[in-house]
Amino acid sequence: MAVTGILGRKIGMTQVFDERGDVHPITVIKAGPCVITQLKTMQKDGYEAAQIGLVEFVKASKINKAMTGHFAKSSVPPVKIIREVPFEASAEGEEAVKSGDRVLIDIFENAKFVDVIGTSKGRGFAGVIRRHGFGGGPKSHGHMFQVQGSIGASSFPSRVFPGQRMPGHMGAAQITVRNLRIRGIDLEDNLIMVEGAVPGPRDGVVLVSRAKAPPRERRGFGGSGTVDPLKASKKAAPSKKK
Repeated sequence: MAVTGILGRKIGMTQVFDERGDVHPITVIKAGPCVITQLKTMQKDGYEAAQIGLVEFVKASKINKAMTGHFAKSSVPPVKIIREVPFEASAEGEEAVKSGDRVLIDIFENAKFVDVIGTSKGRGFAGVIRRHGFGGGPKSHGHMFQVQGSIGASSFPSRVFPGQRMPGHMGAAQITVRNLRIRGIDLEDNLIMVEGAVPGPRDGVVLVSRAKAPPRERRGFGGSGTVDPLKASKKAAPSKKK
């Protein structure tokens, strides 16, 4: 068995150039090291998963007695951030994972795309214009511009339907960004560079896992074997009989 995800913290964004000179915006994530604190099994828990914790300095006094005993069973150091990730069957010759094993960034060496889960920035209480992008009302004198307006008829249905877009708390929600391309991995410093934006502020906790549904690579794209669409269309067109 092999763990398919790792915890980390978002460092920030920068840009890199590829071999063709094209620029790509990337997000740098310090992923791990993590430790497996518990293994969920089908016989005992009804499902299979690995509970991992981000190894960071945590005072023992900040951990309650229940979690202290939980970590003592696996002989792992106290951790503050814990998540559950699935694991896949290991190949022949590989040892099965067990509690206390470390999870490092090298689990993505053969992967091209990852899914990143993070918590978006909290924006507090916001109106419909900022929260949902409403157009607002008239901007002339005597009107209130940033007002939602009517939310339904009074006689029927005489209520507000669930899911009506209204003012409320904005942000601070779990966001999943799928199929971010891996642009580089630093095994020494536990860094992974993914192309695109990652939800959350700097130093925010994110969960990086292998892509569940990676995009299919187009054949002959960007290389010497690229098919010329004009020549391909002429070749595929039926020949005219003379």
